[in-house]
Amino acid sequence: MIQQYLQVKEQHQDCILFFRLGDFYEMFFEDARVASKELDIVLTGRDGGQDNKIPMCGIPYHAANNYIAKLINRGYRIAVCEQVEDPKFAKGIVKREVIRIITPGTVMDDNILEEHQNNYLAAIIYDGTSIGFAYIDVSTGDFRVTEFSGEERDLQLQSELLRLMPAEVLINIESSLELEWQRPAFLSDSIAVSNVPDDILSYDRAQDILTRHFAVSSLESFGLKEYESAVKAAAAIIGFLNNTQKNSLKQVQSIGLYNTGTYLEMDYYTRRNLELTVTMRDGKRDGSLLSVLDRCLTSMGKRMLKKWIEQPLKNKKEIEPRLDGVQELKDDLILRDEVKSVLDNVYDLERIAGKIGSEMANPRDILALKKSLHALQGVPTVLSDVNSSLLHSIAAMDTMPELMDLIDMSISDEAPLTMKEGNIFKTGYKSEIDELKLLSEQGSAWLMDFEAREKERTGIKFLKVGFNKVFGYYIEVSNSNINRVPGDYVRKQTLVNTERYISEELKNYEDRILGSRERLYALEYEEFIKIRSQSADHLKKMLETAEKVAVLDVLYSLAETAYNNDYVRPSISSSETIEIKSGRHPVVERNLTETRFVPNDTRIGANDKSFAIITGPNMGGKSTYMRQIALLVLMAQMGSFIPAASASIGLVDKIFTRVGASDDLVAGYSTFMVEMVEVSNILHNASRKSLIILDEIGRGTSTYDGMSIARAVSEYILEKIKARTLFATHYHEITDLADKYLQVINLSVSVHETDDSVVFLKKVLPGKADKSYGIQVARLAGLPLPVIERAQAVLLGLEKGQTLTNYVDRVSQPSLFAPQNPILSELEEVNVNELTPIDAINLLFRWKQLLS
Repeated sequence: MIQQYLQVKEQHQDCILFFRLGDFYEMFFEDARVASKELDIVLTGRDGGQDNKIPMCGIPYHAANNYIAKLINRGYRIAVCEQVEDPKFAKGIVKREVIRIITPGTVMDDNILEEHQNNYLAAIIYDGTSIGFAYIDVSTGDFRVTEFSGEERDLQLQSELLRLMPAEVLINIESSLELEWQRPAFLSDSIAVSNVPDDILSYDRAQDILTRHFAVSSLESFGLKEYESAVKAAAAIIGFLNNTQKNSLKQVQSIGLYNTGTYLEMDYYTRRNLELTVTMRDGKRDGSLLSVLDRCLTSMGKRMLKKWIEQPLKNKKEIEPRLDGVQELKDDLILRDEVKSVLDNVYDLERIAGKIGSEMANPRDILALKKSLHALQGVPTVLSDVNSSLLHSIAAMDTMPELMDLIDMSISDEAPLTMKEGNIFKTGYKSEIDELKLLSEQGSAWLMDFEAREKERTGIKFLKVGFNKVFGYYIEVSNSNINRVPGDYVRKQTLVNTERYISEELKNYEDRILGSRERLYALEYEEFIKIRSQSADHLKKMLETAEKVAVLDVLYSLAETAYNNDYVRPSISSSETIEIKSGRHPVVERNLTETRFVPNDTRIGANDKSFAIITGPNMGGKSTYMRQIALLVLMAQMGSFIPAASASIGLVDKIFTRVGASDDLVAGYSTFMVEMVEVSNILHNASRKSLIILDEIGRGTSTYDGMSIARAVSEYILEKIKARTLFATHYHEITDLADKYLQVINLSVSVHETDDSVVFLKKVLPGKADKSYGIQVARLAGLPLPVIERAQAVLLGLEKGQTLTNYVDRVSQPSLFAPQNPILSELEEVNVNELTPIDAINLLFRWKQLLS
């Protein structure tokens, strides 16, 4: 057996080999050491003809998925080696084969997959001047491909990797060298990176792999004829899946060519800064835009909503149908409730289709398919009177009633997870199954009668008849009753406190009943495979219906969010004007509990006023305001209503954000260098149709350097790019650009000052700020009073023209809000009439100590 193990392991050196032995998966040698440590299971030893025992550990086969999930999540690959013949009929060692290789990007099991997000396997092929990029979610069959070229190809690739966050990446050696491939910081260290075999790098070989898989004569129907590197990337994925899955890939029905330029483009920095699907701070979903908009009722809808957020549209003709659908659902509460009642009963059709296509669906999956189709029969009726073109197309979905009826008349409502232990089919579906099932049920009654008779015959009150797969049927007697065991009992097994026996009558029954039960299980398995195969014939329609259900769910979610949060429909135009009345930040607004969000107006691009300089104190709301505008534009172009009183959005082709930098230690970049890289990307790639958000440029260097860079960047955007821009700065000198350029408008965040405090009103108004209130913010942050007073003294000196080097006077100067002497404050509060003489003396003594 060990020799057999070593032969299999030789072919799968990069995997942990799960080697099936009876009811366990066993691991040996180094695999055992790794698995024992990672899974926290006992490491034992086994004799194998060597001087020392072979390291070994094992897990029960029925619990394997939980253990596989742990290893996959830590970046390991698993080769599952099964017994492929019945041990009863084996001649010598039971035949075993690897039936599946599970890698992070090829997971199909529900226990491992996140139901709300896709699990992508990606491939990157460098091919001369272009990069081929493909990705697939094997669990749903979603397969896409594109190419990047030109100077920005690396950045485009990085942006797509951030959007998709693949679980596994395939890459050719040339890509590693030419792109100087480094794992991006946002990709987890546990993500597997594998090399693409050289033979796939041949275009002819790549074409052959794809045409064979899709059973077509050419790739022209997919629009891939002119995309050689993309074809190679797609072939790398299919080749990898053929080598690892060892079974059907029928769920991969098509391949979609896409262009990132079709969508509103956002680079890596923008996606990160706007916190679209996860937060910057902890990478969690809560606190992101997705968490606000997600009211989806199905897993398919949740995944689709994430795609809409990450890929907003640029074409008004594509955006308006989405808005129409949201409008109709928002305005009609009864319609919305009816849609909800349908979606509440729909399972994950995409992943059920994926399991059927890969021949991994179990009876419960087929039952879930039936229940989903049953719920969807009501969609045409629910949407019969809609006006929205998108809802109308959804109403025409194929609900596959014939497939639903087939499953309904065959599969039992109590069908089990397993396929080889019976109880799958309803009574009346197949007479032969019914006959064998009746014989099995009669056997159960016979066993109960036999046990009662033996108890009476032997006088052993606690005698028990049982069964296990290894020893078959047995009669169990406790040690205290062994003296009562009759002579016709034959000992079969000895346990700690009991003995197990067999009798001739029980043995005869076993031969008869086990034979019928084996025939029953085998027949039910064969019939189930037929039902699953018939279901697979509907895969194309199933996936099309699943997509329509997902879109309906997203429209419902956006309508529900708009209704509950008082969102309005934005007007979409081809102009360059963005005009928003009483706009609100969707995420900040939802997280406020004790105060209400302060809305602000926005008007940029109108009357050639395309460049807004925003000044004012930290904590005043500048960053929130600018991010808010970017998010509202994005929401409008994805087809969502937005938090505002009204809005007209002039379409944007790209959004860029330069917001708060930090050191990139991996790349060896300082904070300032990171900032300059981001700014450089903006200046090279923004167009007149873009929206640029700049939050503090030049803070990471000297004041004059920073101010010079900020001004030069502003002038370049104004003169060369002419994009709609919001620029927050503490360099008040920049505000005089309004005197030089007609496009510039000055805005500021308002502040209310009192004698001893400052209140940030969060209101953005025309005009420039005259103070930064940095020391007041420091005071609110809790800096020690001596530090605050010293800062005030230095500030006053600088305002009088002194320099930091010659300003050495450390005498405390009056602060902007001069604090009242604590003794005077206490004197104002004390009631002299209530003081006793001794209290007055003590008070004077304490004040004397304070003054000294």
